[in-house]
Order: sequence, then C-alpha cells, then structure tokens
Amino acid sequence: MPAPRVSFDELYAAHYADLTVQLYAYFGDRQEAQDVVQEAFCRALARWRTVAAYDDPVAWIRRVAWNLAVSKWRRTRTALSFMRKHRAADEQVAGPSPERVALVAALATLPATQRRATVLHYLADMSIAEIADREGVPEGTVKSWLFRARASLAAQLTTEEVRNA
Repeated sequence: MPAPRVSFDELYAAHYADLTVQLYAYFGDRQEAQDVVQEAFCRALARWRTVAAYDDPVAWIRRVAWNLAVSKWRRTRTALSFMRKHRAADEQVAGPSPERVALVAALATLPATQRRATVLHYLADMSIAEIADREGVPEGTVKSWLFRARASLAAQLTTEEVRNA
C-alpha cells in the first residue's frame, strides 16, 4: 500500500529544522546551513509533482541540500586556494584621495537623474544623445540635468575647499 502523499507545507514544517541541524553540523555555520536547506526546499517546490511521488521526498531534499553544501564548500576552497597562490607580495592599494571622497559624497546629494547623467557623461564618456536615448528623455532634459548637477557640485565642492582651508 503506497504511503499517503504529504503536502509540501507539511513536509517543510516537519523536516526543515532537522535538515538544518544536519547541515549545521557539516558547515559549522547556521546561516549557511539554513541557506542550503532553504534552496533545497525551493528546488523541491519547483518540481513538487515529481518529488512528491518519490518513496521518500525528504531523502531527495536532503541529497540536494548536501550536494549544495559540498558544492559551496568546493567553490570556497577553490577560491581560497586561488587567492593564496595569486596574492601579490605586500601589494598595497592606496585609498581614495580626499578629493575623490568629497566628489563621491557630493554626487550622493544629487537627485538620481542628475547623478546618473553626470556619471554617464563624465565617467562613462557617453554623449548627451546616448544618455537621452538610454533614459528615454529629450537631449535638452539631459543638458538641464548636467547643468544643475555641475552647479550643485561646484557649490558643494567649493564650500568643502573653503572649510578645509
């Protein structure tokens, strides 16, 4: 006599915690264990008609969770190995200059449209026509955004220079 089919919600409620504990013992990290068990249940839900017909749907979910855990461990191990092999000896990257920090802070105060237009025009070297096409607005609108952004940035950066002098 076949076992009665259980709903996904019932299976999840009955086995999520147990599977998480098993994977926690493997990972040693509760959050990672929860993530892989959750992903395994998501994959089971996506093909629930097939998984529910298995003799032991929990075994399938457990296998998927363990496979995810092993894959994650292998990717992490490979990445760490790569980092150790390719680490440059005492290579230090200089931090951002005070001017760059001030510019980024000033850009953050601009409205999103002005900030986007400024970055695309001055940092991505896009023309006004390209920005207008990308944003779906007339070129005059982009010119207005850039004008307002330059005025605002000039006022902020000049004020910063005066304060720091």
